[in-house]
Amino acid sequence: MMFATVAYAMAPSGGDGAGGGFSALIPLVLMFAVFYFLLIRPQQQKAKKQRDLLNNLKKDDMVVTGGGIHGKITGITDTIVSLEIAPNIRIKVSRGQIAGMSDAYKKVEEKTT
Repeated sequence: MMFATVAYAMAPSGGDGAGGGFSALIPLVLMFAVFYFLLIRPQQQKAKKQRDLLNNLKKDDMVVTGGGIHGKITGITDTIVSLEIAPNIRIKVSRGQIAGMSDAYKKVEEKTT
């Protein structure tokens, strides 16, 4: 009989353990919410922004690649972008390697002309 009272005393809220599962679930839900809003959601927004940037590229845009090369788009296909990195010097890069828009190339080009 002594063991029954010890087990009863250790049972969470109410003695039959009915509320224990739900109260243990609350911290897990809160942790997931924190991870979602601090890690997952910002990463999804950044990926969406990059996708939109790549989809909206057009000729004569000033861009910078993931490797740090600045240039002006002279030609574009679904997978390849032709960049003019200096007067009459063109290179081809994968469209996915475009990291963002750039104004630095335009400033350098204006100084040289």
